[in-house]
Amino acid sequence: MSGVALFSQALLVGWAIAAPVGPIGLLVIERTLRYGRAAGLVTGLGAASADALYATVGVAGLGMLTAWLTRLALPLALFGSGFLIWLGVATLRRAPAERAAAGAGAGLAGYAVSAFALTLSNPLTVLSFVAVFAGLAGRQAPGAVAGVVMITGVFCGSVLWWLMLAGTVGWLGGKLSTCWRRRIDTLCGLLLLGFGAALGVRALLG
Repeated sequence: MSGVALFSQALLVGWAIAAPVGPIGLLVIERTLRYGRAAGLVTGLGAASADALYATVGVAGLGMLTAWLTRLALPLALFGSGFLIWLGVATLRRAPAERAAAGAGAGLAGYAVSAFALTLSNPLTVLSFVAVFAGLAGRQAPGAVAGVVMITGVFCGSVLWWLMLAGTVGWLGGKLSTCWRRRIDTLCGLLLLGFGAALGVRALLG
């Protein structure tokens, strides 16, 4: 497979993993509406960086590390559950008046780190990368160049999705009234609580 074709397929993998509506998507939407496009984009970049890290493990086929991450699935899932519930409560308690503040500087770094940690709280993602990359590489361990191409493609695909989502939400947000922004905030907070509770129950029930 040519480098361009491999990159294109890996880009689609990154896009497909990022695109489904989930906790990170809700965070990007909520932060974009509240703090602006930059906040939403760096949140997505944090998630994309975690995807790239897991993609690296998947490409390298690090069996011991994969097994170790799998054993950590329960505590990490519980961490993710608690983190989502906290984010949901914080979103519901935050006043609409705070909307114009806290969108730059250290706040942006915090948005990226929180999304990175939340994405890493699902270590089983690495197993999907192992399976997908095995298919792309023809069931053979990819070489160094092919591995870099696949990891880069995953990262770019993920970033592209978050860039489009933050840009679209930012554009729509400028047309929404304060009342509708608050309603969307409330919906995002409730959904984050729901995702957190579901993740915790699923982790405990195995």
